[in-house]
Amino acid sequence: MGDKAHTHPGAAGRAQAADQPASVRNVVLVGHSGSGKTTLVEALALTAGALNRAGRVEDGGCVSDYDDIEHRQQRSVQLSLVPVEWDGVKINVLDTPGYADFVGELRAGLRAADAALFVVSAADGVDGSTRVVWEECAAVGMPRALVITHLEAARADFEEMTRICAEAFGADDPDAVLPLYLPLHGPPHPDGHAPVTGLIGLLTQQLFDYSTGERKESEPGADQLPLIERARDRLIEGIIAESEDETLMDRYVGGEPVDVKTLIQDLERAVVRGAFFPVLAAAPAAEGARQGLGTVELLELIVRGFPTPLERAAPRVTTPDGRTRTLKPCDPGESLAAEVVKTSSDPYVGRISLVRVFSGTLYADQTVHVCGHGLADRGHEDHDVDERVGALSTPFGKQQRPVGHVIAGDLACVAKLARAETGDTLSAKDDPLLMEPWEMPDPLLPLAIQAHSKPDEDKLSQGLARLVAEDPTMRLEQNQDTHQVVLWCLGEAHAAVALERLRSRYGVQVDVVPHRVPLRETFGAKAAGRGRHVKQSGGHGQYAVCEIEVEPLPGGAGIEFVDKVVGGAVPRQFIPSVEKGVRAQAAKGVAAGHPLIDVRITLLDGKAHSVDSSDAAFQTAGALALREAAAAARIHLLEPVAEVSVLVGDDYVGAVMSDLSGRRGRVLGTEQTAGGRTLVRAEVPEIEIGRYAVDLRSLSHGTARFGRRYARHEPMPPQVAERVREAARDGA
Repeated sequence: MGDKAHTHPGAAGRAQAADQPASVRNVVLVGHSGSGKTTLVEALALTAGALNRAGRVEDGGCVSDYDDIEHRQQRSVQLSLVPVEWDGVKINVLDTPGYADFVGELRAGLRAADAALFVVSAADGVDGSTRVVWEECAAVGMPRALVITHLEAARADFEEMTRICAEAFGADDPDAVLPLYLPLHGPPHPDGHAPVTGLIGLLTQQLFDYSTGERKESEPGADQLPLIERARDRLIEGIIAESEDETLMDRYVGGEPVDVKTLIQDLERAVVRGAFFPVLAAAPAAEGARQGLGTVELLELIVRGFPTPLERAAPRVTTPDGRTRTLKPCDPGESLAAEVVKTSSDPYVGRISLVRVFSGTLYADQTVHVCGHGLADRGHEDHDVDERVGALSTPFGKQQRPVGHVIAGDLACVAKLARAETGDTLSAKDDPLLMEPWEMPDPLLPLAIQAHSKPDEDKLSQGLARLVAEDPTMRLEQNQDTHQVVLWCLGEAHAAVALERLRSRYGVQVDVVPHRVPLRETFGAKAAGRGRHVKQSGGHGQYAVCEIEVEPLPGGAGIEFVDKVVGGAVPRQFIPSVEKGVRAQAAKGVAAGHPLIDVRITLLDGKAHSVDSSDAAFQTAGALALREAAAAARIHLLEPVAEVSVLVGDDYVGAVMSDLSGRRGRVLGTEQTAGGRTLVRAEVPEIEIGRYAVDLRSLSHGTARFGRRYARHEPMPPQVAERVREAARDGA
């Protein structure tokens, strides 16, 4: 970080297990899809000596080769871990997907890391979703730095992109987002674009030339120093402004020279505190080269400027019954408290859990307590069990290098934890603990599926259970009203990956079918019906007659049954039978096959036979009476209405409100929130927001979030109801 040249013979390469928390750095890469995160991870690994010159892991496999789905889709779809070693420090680099559908993987990476490296493309700039993540990191005080990639792009401008980053991420203090190096350009190409061949350190004023594929340090020429003077002065002022030495600014303003070593130390402390956010530049190495531009500087920043696990407070820990438990921060000798941050399945090894150890030490073949939060609303079983840990390993692409133990602050993969799911806590068998879960977005895009064939039907349940165990941002619903199996996802890409994993990992082929919302029926006016069930065919016959009256009730009233029979026309013992019959028919529906609700059914009269009347006969008569009443009445189709809240940037409020109105929504009000955002509250029919998760993302350029909850059922407009009935008839 101090602009030093480092070759580190024998001190760099693949990292295995750390021996103390102070020698670990956990860094998550954040950035939009296509910003170059995975390429940067490979460049860092190459520079650290963990890759060979062809960009491959020394013992085979590609750094990003975690999932065949990623190769087919040509993008990252899951969190991956690449541990490398630099200057005696193990760096756990967590690469996250940039596409919004996989934000659950990003949140898991943020949980496992102690600092964030925001990757910004010089060609594409800063998108809205990256700004949202920056604000989330700021809210918890996570240290951050920025690295600008794609400097080789024709329209790339490092200085302009640095200014854009300062505006986007330095709202409170633009002088806290400043570059540590400026790029040096080589001779221009025929198209006029001059490639970046090196960097010049603003503090030490040293030049680092990468043009040969090896980092070479030299003194800058006299003509180069004036080019950095203004940027250097601004950087020094920015560092001094964040210095814990309050006299330093007065001394600097008074003309007293400040030692570079002091500036570097203050810079490192400000980065660890999350008060200063340095900007760096990076580019992958050319073919056959050993080091990518800016990678040494970036590794130095991570090692010297990012916090150790000792400097991060652990998540809140309780006992499984809810009693608060206090543990020493990141102490390998304390009681074990580790968390499963990701779960995946390997066709040969089985389930693999990526675990962050927050306290204590995890050993291979140890029996641990596995405790989960029981996300029953997302299809997860509650679990609170003991399990034996399988092999421990550090991952690198498809390779797993075994280790004997993992200390507090480090990450590793655990094999064969059959019951552990993402978000679960691993603790000592005799001292069970539970960590407070991290916030996960609600999946709000429904995907209705059915087995493609009978063999698929037999495997579907197990495949779905494994799928949701791996991904807590996915919810499984067995809808009792529509009799559909519904996977709730975060977006179309998330849904596509879920289907692909069902097919490729679990051998289950499914068909996607239209998602149905649970409609209801009710009477529009009072009506009467007579049910007559009379049959005589040898032996005991069947005889039951009942007369009912049906009237509508206010929404939410359900079904009310009233007995007004006089004179014993319907014997007492058969009145419950009539009620059972009408309720069974109501559950089946009376017009379009949807459950009947919000009516009062009054039994007025009837007839019975001393021999042929029975419970079954009066159940049938009750159902017939309700159907006859429905045939003579106007039946309303009721649709579910959701209470929707949309948190959106002020620039998009008008578009969001207009869109909600176009969905037959009623805007209830708006509320200003922090960060230039508005909370829009509305009530919208659920049939209109099936794809709202996708449409809102497009409408707000990925910056808006929304939540929904069921409010009530209410009558569907006649023209809409007719379209629904026509669709039902066409599909019958």
